[in-house]
Amino acid sequence: MTAPALPAVTPVPPVPPVPSAAARSRALLGLALGYFMVLLDTTVLSVAEPDLAASLGSSTAGLQWAVTGYSVAFGALLLSAGAAADRYGAHRAFRFGIAVFGAGSLLSAFAPDLRTLVLLRAVLGVAAAACVPASMALITRLHPEPGERARAVAVWAAVSGCAMAFGPMAGGALVDLAGWRAVFLVNVPLAVLVLGLVAGRAVHCPRGGRRVDWPAQLAACATLALFTDALIALGDSGWPRAAWSGAGAAAACAVFVRRERRSPAPVLPVEVLRARGTGAVLLAGGAVNFAMLGVLFLLPLLLQREVGLSPTLAGVAFLPMTLPPGFNPLLTGRIVAKVGPWRPVLGGLALLSAGCAVFAVAVLLGTPYWLLAVGLLLAGFGVSFALPALVTAVVTTAPEGSAGAAGGLLNAVRQVGATLGVAVTGAFAGGAGPEAVAMLLPAAVCAAAALVVRRSRRTA
Repeated sequence: MTAPALPAVTPVPPVPPVPSAAARSRALLGLALGYFMVLLDTTVLSVAEPDLAASLGSSTAGLQWAVTGYSVAFGALLLSAGAAADRYGAHRAFRFGIAVFGAGSLLSAFAPDLRTLVLLRAVLGVAAAACVPASMALITRLHPEPGERARAVAVWAAVSGCAMAFGPMAGGALVDLAGWRAVFLVNVPLAVLVLGLVAGRAVHCPRGGRRVDWPAQLAACATLALFTDALIALGDSGWPRAAWSGAGAAAACAVFVRRERRSPAPVLPVEVLRARGTGAVLLAGGAVNFAMLGVLFLLPLLLQREVGLSPTLAGVAFLPMTLPPGFNPLLTGRIVAKVGPWRPVLGGLALLSAGCAVFAVAVLLGTPYWLLAVGLLLAGFGVSFALPALVTAVVTTAPEGSAGAAGGLLNAVRQVGATLGVAVTGAFAGGAGPEAVAMLLPAAVCAAAALVVRRSRRTA
């Protein structure tokens, strides 16, 4: 007589242990420093441009690619990087990104020529894209309680926000000390420190089932890269190259659109794009970074080539612009809590537009620093009013359950704006008249974005 079969028992997965407060604090510091490193790389190279050009024999077009090689890859991959973090585990994506960022920075410091440096800068952009959405997912995992999570995000933003203030000064001091290559070496010990802080079981996210459409993502990268190259070639009077790159960008864009329509996992979150007011928010975010990175590309060249400042003094000269983002977001948060995000967005765009207009006047008058400082102060307060409010605005306009996708889209558009800002303003480098025009372009873009935001609010 056989014994009755026992019912199958489904094994219960072990419940992961709750990380201690000390482990979560250490992990949060690591995540914040990782984002700090990513943002630092967008600003630290600005004052190193003349030394880099002299060392590698680069033209202005070459310098543009040394800067935009990073933001092209960063911006184009940012959306799919979030999907990849969900699919493979945010802790794996973050650690991978930091490790590649550290190794890529070390190789960049020893780049023998400009082409190699641009390629390595693109690798750094890929690594940065892997880090940013993964760090936000990990913060959510480590701090599930809303109040605690808000405090953690504030710490994360405060530490990483110092990168804007620290970048130009650190870059100038490093260039004076050891040349432009030292700008990349500083990332290596930072990467090692971050990997040590996020090691262990406390920093962990499970795998998910979200798909990633890599062919569509490659088409998006090709579109942005070829369009950027066309703009840079136009500024360098390379008409045949501009025509070929422009045609390539149009073809890649057509492939991307076709793929997006058929893809079960589109790169762009359609439900976010269709939400009322989202388009205006995205335009404003792109305009802010267009102006900020355009200024950070062109002004250091003027301060060192025309005014004769050393890299260190050129970095210190940016303090009126880089200090407000270190403290003003706290005031912006209070204003947003009382009156909503739209007034700070409009005020920030207006201040940024005014600051760029002051830069244009300063260039025509021979670049007196006192006038530049006024423009820098206006721009610094403009950025620190607009960006925190834009984050709140895009979450407010996003449909229910898509706040994460909306935030990722805003960050991606901001990086695209940064890429185009460097490409367009750099095309006017050379001569007081063209450089004044280069400063008026960001002013016009920010003013136009403010008008679109205002009109969007009236019709909402």
